[in-house]
Amino acid sequence: MKTKNSMIILGVSFVWFTTHFGGGFASGAQIYSYFTRFGIWCLIMPVIAMLYNAIFFAYSLYFAKKHNVYDYRSYNNAFYGKFSPIFSNLFEILYICVMCVAPAVAFATGGATLSTLTGMPYMLCTLIIGVFIFTVSIFGTNLVRKVAWIISICIITGLFIVYLPNILTQLPKISNAISSMKSADISFTDALYSAFLYGTFQLSNIAVFVQHAKSFEKPKDAVKSMGIGFIINSIMMIIVVIGLMTIYTNPEAATQSVPTLFMVKNGVGSAFMTSLISILIILGAVSTAVNMVAAMVKRICGEKKEVNTNITSKKIIAALICCIIDFAVAQFGLLTLVQKAYGFLAYLAIPVILIPYLIHMILSYKKAKNISD
Repeated sequence: MKTKNSMIILGVSFVWFTTHFGGGFASGAQIYSYFTRFGIWCLIMPVIAMLYNAIFFAYSLYFAKKHNVYDYRSYNNAFYGKFSPIFSNLFEILYICVMCVAPAVAFATGGATLSTLTGMPYMLCTLIIGVFIFTVSIFGTNLVRKVAWIISICIITGLFIVYLPNILTQLPKISNAISSMKSADISFTDALYSAFLYGTFQLSNIAVFVQHAKSFEKPKDAVKSMGIGFIINSIMMIIVVIGLMTIYTNPEAATQSVPTLFMVKNGVGSAFMTSLISILIILGAVSTAVNMVAAMVKRICGEKKEVNTNITSKKIIAALICCIIDFAVAQFGLLTLVQKAYGFLAYLAIPVILIPYLIHMILSYKKAKNISD
């Protein structure tokens, strides 16, 4: 029984890991935009951002298990209490924004990767990705759900295969990057604020995570699980940061929408690595977008069943509308979406999640202290 519970704790930490590391992460755009370009501070800021997330995720999972609320609407109603008529609905608005931006980022990631790989226009590439996502969302959602963990493991394995050889064989470039970073006039405050924005837009994932608290034996398992998740996520982020440091001194790096592709093209085994990472990025982008679009279709169609394989005209229209909106948003470009849209989500999350959670934590601590006294 103990072994089973340990596997559950590890499994939930892996849910955080695979949710965080999708196609957008594999492209390198998020890590370069929020960490690497902020100089030498990039070596510690990912750890700070993940510690920030771990505290909030552990607190939310602990609360969900303690109060037996495992869908995000019920969870929000219990968490916000008498303020739930305001904050539960604000959370709904935030979540809808996330559901629009995240698939658009996936569209843009797949489109930018395909465009870089083939030389075709970006708009045409996002259209091709969009048609594929629409088709799979309608006909192959169950298949994607079944193989999602396989895709995630492939992406993680692919990242190790791509990044570790480039790190080990390009240590002089990394050394030059460190020297350049030290001499750059980038303040700790700017780097910390960027890490804060990164961690804050990630807080919306609470809506995805609370359902997994049901599998824990006791609320304190949430702390153990997110502690493991913190270690895993931090290590992977640092590996990617160091890998992207190999292109830090290249003047073209800052304009790359897919930094990982740029890194492998200027690194070792470029022919093999470029094809491998391109396939993995597109797979990750497609699987993320399909799950998001399918979730929105379920919300729009108001289905109560967990699985409904019937293809209706309402489903087709809903999926088409979602894909058209995401395709349109994706035309802003991957870098713009990652740097601007994710920042916008972070600002939305501050009044809806960050501030209420901090107040909740303080009040809970004072209540627990009064009881112990």
